[in-house]
Amino acid sequence: MLRLVFSRLGVPHAGPAYAFSFNTPQGMCPACEGLGKITDIDVDELVDRELSLNEGAIKAPGFGVDTWYWQVMANSGFYDPAVKLKDFTAQQWEDLLHRPTTKVKVGSSNLTYEGLAVRVRKQYLGKDRESLKGQARAFADRAVKLLPCHECGGSRINEAARSSKIDGLSIADCSVMQISDLASFVRKLDAPEVAPVLANLRATLDSLVEIGLGYLSLDRESATLSGGESQRVKMVRHLTSSLTDVTYVFDEPTAGLHPHDIRRMNDLLLQLRDKGNTVLVVEHKPETIEIADHVVDLGPGAGTAGGRLCYAGDLDGLRASGTLTGRYLDHRVRLRETFRRPSGHLPVRGASMHNLRGVDVDIPLGVLTVVTGVAGSGKSSLIHGYVSGREGVVVADQSPIRGSRRSNPATYTGLLDPIRAAFAKANGVKPALFSANSEGACPACKGIGLIYTDLAMMAGVATVCEECEGRRFTSEVLAYTLRGRNISQVLEMPVAEAAGFFTTGPAKVILDRLAAVGLGYLGLGQPLTTLSGGERQRLKLAVNMARSGTVYVLDEPTTGLHLADVDHLLGLLDRLVDDGNTVIVIEHHQAVMAHADWIIDLGPGAGHDGGRVVFTGTPAELVGAGDSLTAVHLRDYVNRP
Repeated sequence: MLRLVFSRLGVPHAGPAYAFSFNTPQGMCPACEGLGKITDIDVDELVDRELSLNEGAIKAPGFGVDTWYWQVMANSGFYDPAVKLKDFTAQQWEDLLHRPTTKVKVGSSNLTYEGLAVRVRKQYLGKDRESLKGQARAFADRAVKLLPCHECGGSRINEAARSSKIDGLSIADCSVMQISDLASFVRKLDAPEVAPVLANLRATLDSLVEIGLGYLSLDRESATLSGGESQRVKMVRHLTSSLTDVTYVFDEPTAGLHPHDIRRMNDLLLQLRDKGNTVLVVEHKPETIEIADHVVDLGPGAGTAGGRLCYAGDLDGLRASGTLTGRYLDHRVRLRETFRRPSGHLPVRGASMHNLRGVDVDIPLGVLTVVTGVAGSGKSSLIHGYVSGREGVVVADQSPIRGSRRSNPATYTGLLDPIRAAFAKANGVKPALFSANSEGACPACKGIGLIYTDLAMMAGVATVCEECEGRRFTSEVLAYTLRGRNISQVLEMPVAEAAGFFTTGPAKVILDRLAAVGLGYLGLGQPLTTLSGGERQRLKLAVNMARSGTVYVLDEPTTGLHLADVDHLLGLLDRLVDDGNTVIVIEHHQAVMAHADWIIDLGPGAGHDGGRVVFTGTPAELVGAGDSLTAVHLRDYVNRP
């Protein structure tokens, strides 16, 4: 819609709508082909400006002092090899890095010289990264970077599209604006010839603001959006659609949302319903459950203890049903009566990543700190940008766990090692037999349990291995048992059942940690690729729980948790702190805020309206005297009867 508006109103005229698109030859920047980025060499990974050539200023492999090409450079006459690079003139710097192929006389020989960046670019950018080995691969990973395109400045469009403007702004200017600001700009435009397009554009931008995404920009890459942000962008697309009698399914749409934003999300869900649609929501947050016309409650437990319909009906019936959800719907975590004293502080000074406004804050050590604020206020920028990389900090986030489709909780946690050892000891054979990645693997499926068939132009299919029937091991290995169970049966056990089977030793320790993080229902051999973001986060936490004196950073650990499981999580966080650790939680859930020793509240709004610390102190102080959006919602939470 924005492209269409610029094609009609932009001055000078640049062509039809597709002339403003980075996906078409007519609109894309020719230098980067519409990507906005080019692959280039990071000069500071290439050379050390503090050294001279004689002192080994070149950091790229194969260009050390006295190597063949180093000698060509040092004797080229373009610069003095004894002078530090930082003291080179502009011309010497250009000759060192970017001089095109030139013949130079070194002694009695005529040799070919070319700038270091030119040569390295040929050597590393012209090759498949995967084909490089050892030092060369490590250097390429460090030095070859995606940098903003020098021609379009990252806008992805060509000069004609960038030059066409409306009221002094190009489409590139509009794309980088915060959506709330762009909505204000578009609202001022008055052009009868494009009135219907402007009306639709205003409605879409206003919906994005209304749903709590006004802090984003239109040029934000889709891959950088959180799950909750992606889901809300899709919602806006359907809200502005004229379709009715459609069934929409939302899976935890409140993920990543502050209570303030949940209210706006609820309004949008009701708008979708009122347009004549059916809206199904998978959700744990009581604020969203409470707006439902019909509630379906599954359980009574998780994993093998669940899978049954416990209740279906209206909200009042759920409250009276006696189910776990019904009992916890009005459950409130009380503010702490006593607060742990910090053992020190972790200082952050001048934080300015993304929308942060030179933030100075001291994060207390030895306590439970909750970092909160509306979506887009700068929480993740502050913690992941200035805390996560420090020594002694363990980050348990929801990102995918590296590993193949063979990986599972037993392999990831190290639990498989004591299990294999127990089977080997009980049967007088070697442990390698009980690994689906080693000698005991079914030869037909190579221990995966599935046969993957590539169907060329169509998506591949997976079928259960006929030889092992999905059990992953050879029949000889499956004949060995431990207390009546074979290795495949043990790996099918959920954590809670396995804890009753392995009651001593290292296996018991690991299983207890998995149960402590609320993963008692997880199968030991369940592929890691099937885990949700919240499950991955808790699995990472379980692996790192053995440490003491550690700073743990958890990013929205309540994601995917039932109300009853949130209480369980709070007990786990207390246990981590009481064992001598520091826990920093980025979280919106009022129960976690109320349970904290210390709160750091960012805001007051999102995007350029946020990025400041609006409160630091105890939850009781925030409830008593705070005036931020967090204070308003936490006060309502703890005071609700």
